[in-house]
Amino acid sequence: MKAKKGFNLRSVCGEQIIVAEGKENIDFSSIISMNESSAYLWKEIQQQDSFTEETLVKLLTAEYDVDETTAMKDVKELVRQWAEAGIIDI
Repeated sequence: MKAKKGFNLRSVCGEQIIVAEGKENIDFSSIISMNESSAYLWKEIQQQDSFTEETLVKLLTAEYDVDETTAMKDVKELVRQWAEAGIIDI
């Protein structure tokens, strides 16, 4: 998987949101809000050419006090949401 180009994390009024940048990505029909851990993961994957669910689990377990089983469950849901929002390519 990989993060689509042109979707960047920004802090707006204390909220972490994904902003589509560039005229090919302009779509104001939805705003993608991120919690602390999903914002952390988004920053990390933007620095990589590609990532897997296992990559995200390793990042979560290294940064937060969470076990691998819980992290994998959360990652699967997050990847589903990101795919549905159209901000990653699977």
